[in-house]
Parts: sequence; structure tokens; C-alpha cells
Amino acid sequence: MNTTTATLSEATGPATTVPRADLYMPIHKALRHFMTDTLHRVGRMDVFDAADMNTVLGQLDALLTECASHIDRENTFMHPAMEARQPQGAHRTADDHVDHLDSIAALRAEAATLRRAAPGERMALALRLYRHLALFVAENFQHMHFEETHNNAVVWSHYTDAELHALHDRLLASIEPAETMQIMRWMVPAVSPAERAGILGDMQAKAPPQAVAAVLDVVRPHLDDTAWDKLARALGAAQQPGLVDVR
Repeated sequence: MNTTTATLSEATGPATTVPRADLYMPIHKALRHFMTDTLHRVGRMDVFDAADMNTVLGQLDALLTECASHIDRENTFMHPAMEARQPQGAHRTADDHVDHLDSIAALRAEAATLRRAAPGERMALALRLYRHLALFVAENFQHMHFEETHNNAVVWSHYTDAELHALHDRLLASIEPAETMQIMRWMVPAVSPAERAGILGDMQAKAPPQAVAAVLDVVRPHLDDTAWDKLARALGAAQQPGLVDVR
């Protein structure tokens, strides 16, 4: 998939004046965050420090697992919804997903080879892994942009926001709690304060208080004090453990 002048013009064109339910934006911000952080860590990994290498390759494995799960959810929920009302509407992204699964398998194989490699082979193998991961990230960034423009245009023209919210609720219900925590760890710090408050506010309205508290515990270390203050105020949560905001 090549970035063209038309694509760049589309990316920088005027925003819609009436926001629609956007099922792609939050999870894509999470994935971009997860991908770029992992890419940076692979690039600076110390292959002669077993603990560092295991930590970084563990994060890479988690990223690849999440990417595969994300593909499965889009194939299960988003693409059938598109195809039901616009045949062939998901054709391009469905084809991309096949290629992405092949890339995920190849990256897993390269990581496994690096884990087994003798010390003298590790730097070259790590650089190969880094470069191939960079290409995977680049391809995914373009793919996600297409989904956020073309795929959203398809669902927006055929579904009401109420229908899209119902679809999103079904999708969320399919995710296991442990994976939800991982997604929130990358999503909440990646979105704007208003988006952050909306995501957690919706969770507050639908989930038990202990589930919301668990998510806040996971994301708090990844938010600076200003971001946390804004989120805590929006949710009516204590800005410090055991305290309430009195300002």
C-alpha cells in the first residue's frame, strides 16, 4: 500500500463538523502507541543482557498477539457488518489482514531465532528484526488510515450511531478481561483528555466500580500528573489514593 498525494491530502483535509461514532479511532491510537513503543525498545535492545532482551521480546510477543486478536475481531465484527450492507465494502482491508497475519508469523519466527542465537549472531539478527518490525508498523499505519477513512465512510453511510454503539458493545464483550487491561494500558495514555474521559466515563456507567478502579490502577503510571488530574476530575475519582479533590 503506497502513500500517495491524494492520501496525504485526505489525511490533512477538513474534519467533519458532526462527529460520528468512530469504532476505529480509540483502538487504533492504542495500537499506534503499542507499536511505536515496541519498535523503539527493539531498536535499543541490549542483546548481551538476557533480562533486557527477554523483556523486550516479551513485549514484542504481546504486541503481535494483540495485533492478531485485533485482526480477528475486525474480521468477526466489522467486516461482516460492512459486507451485509455494502458487498465488497471490506474487500481491501480483508486482503490486508491476510498479509498482516503472514508478517506476524514471520516476526515471531525471527524473534525466536534471536532468542536461540549465539552471542556473536545476535546484533545482526536484532537489526533484521528491528527493520522488519519497522516495515510492519509502517504498513499498519497506512492500513489503519484506510480503515479510518474508507471503512468508516462505509459504516457511517449504512448504520446509525445507535447501531454502531451496539456493535461496539458486542465486540467489547468478546474480549477477555486480561486483554482488556492490556488494551487500556496502551489506549488511555494515547488518547486526548476528552477522549480519555469519554472512554472511562462509559466504562464507569456500564462496569462494576472495581473494574474501573483496576483500569485506573493500570493506567495511572503511564499518565503524567496533569493528565491524571484531568481524568480524575472528569470521573470524580480521588486524585491521590485515599484522598478526594477539594479544589
